[in-house]
Amino acid sequence: MSKENEVMAFLHEHVFDRILNSDSASQSLKKGVRYTTICLGQRDARGMIPYYWSAISGTEKRTEFARQMKDEGFTRFEEVTDEFRDRFTCEWLLTWFGQCWQPA
Repeated sequence: MSKENEVMAFLHEHVFDRILNSDSASQSLKKGVRYTTICLGQRDARGMIPYYWSAISGTEKRTEFARQMKDEGFTRFEEVTDEFRDRFTCEWLLTWFGQCWQPA
């Protein structure tokens, strides 16, 4: 499995699929998840990792999205940070890319 697929599989299992497969999730929340998956899909793993962290610490729009996820009763990125951090380390990226982060 590629590094990108590993990241996406983790996020689908822990965050995205619960929303996308829910009858109770709002359409705006599902739209936000689909947009996020598209944005992640345009990056390699070196770009996915910083994108994930920026989604947590990010802009007002991103914090509003996290609040909506919580208000609707779904797992937010913030709630899986420990497992994400432990799994997708710099060493994990080095095994594939030879460097940790995508060059600017």
